[in-house]
Amino acid sequence: MRAVVYKEPHQVEVEEVDDARIEDPTDVVIKVTTAAICGSDLHMYEGRTGAEAGIVFGHENMGVVEEVGSGVASLKKGDRVSIPFNVACGFCKNCLAGKTGFCLTVNAGFAGGAYGYVSMGPYRGGQAEYLRVPFADFNCLPLPEGDQHERDFAMLSDIFPTGYHAATMAQVSPGETVAVYGGGPVGLMAAYSSLIKGASRVFLVDRVPSRLDLAEKIGAIPVNFGEVDPVEVITDQTGGEGTDKGIDAVGYQATVSDGEEQPAVVLNQLVHTVRPTGRLGVVGLYVPSDPGAPDENAAEGKLLFEVGKLFEKGQSIGTGQADVKAYNRQLRDLIVAGRAEPGFVVSKELPLEGAPEAYERFDKREEGYSKVLLHPWE
Repeated sequence: MRAVVYKEPHQVEVEEVDDARIEDPTDVVIKVTTAAICGSDLHMYEGRTGAEAGIVFGHENMGVVEEVGSGVASLKKGDRVSIPFNVACGFCKNCLAGKTGFCLTVNAGFAGGAYGYVSMGPYRGGQAEYLRVPFADFNCLPLPEGDQHERDFAMLSDIFPTGYHAATMAQVSPGETVAVYGGGPVGLMAAYSSLIKGASRVFLVDRVPSRLDLAEKIGAIPVNFGEVDPVEVITDQTGGEGTDKGIDAVGYQATVSDGEEQPAVVLNQLVHTVRPTGRLGVVGLYVPSDPGAPDENAAEGKLLFEVGKLFEKGQSIGTGQADVKAYNRQLRDLIVAGRAEPGFVVSKELPLEGAPEAYERFDKREEGYSKVLLHPWE
């Protein structure tokens, strides 16, 4: 089958790999109809992780069941499904507690598994014609038949649940004010989710005009950190108090206005933006090892975080990747009911062969490549 394969930093190729196949009775194989390119993929693409050549990329996947293992009870060939980026067993201590992003079974020596991602287990990604899904009864989310809402449903594997997870970790409640740092697809989903949860005002901080335009279109207040100090602007617009809640949707490759990388800058800005006793939700990726870090400490995941100010203000913080299964059924039903349309972030749709160019342009933050969907069979 054809798949997007990582070769070296800044190079992926579409090439033939071994077909996905049933390996355990609880597996299914899906024919991938849509796979999305994620900002997290860029960390590997840029050589900012320990990713080795040969990884098949793709953790945002959906499709139609093609083959069914003998131990699968609830799925049949032809079923349309969304696949959470988390690979989870469904029966370990963490899965039973709903913490499927930290499954203790699927990745030896590590809490959590994912498709097509470094250190997240032996699971190939879905930027390919087919994908093997283990523990399929647990991991597959059934979708309505046909191709309706394909763009919106494509967001259910990762970024919509991740944005919702950020708002949930920040404990966003009706009427509250929220500051979201980062206007990429996850940041936009965090702002969108905060509004769904009833936030009265949501500020979105970025410097890319198209992202700020999208934020304004969904009802958020855009703040361009390339032109103003976001902490000052947001504090001023909240009567000097700061927002009730804050969300980091940037992570360890955060930059300041001149483009210099400062890995902890967003975390520290949030501490100063959010009011005393407020809460932070952090879904921006932070890693214990960064080969391209700007300094020795950051290379080991050690950042200059203003924990003293966090403590002084009595703030609390939630961190970690999303437990997609905690949210994806409810979010699916919001889409079906017409209450949510997360596909507004999609900027381009391409056949699988367009992946190498899409990665290159996305890496350069070119207009129109912020959220690309790949369709392997078109």
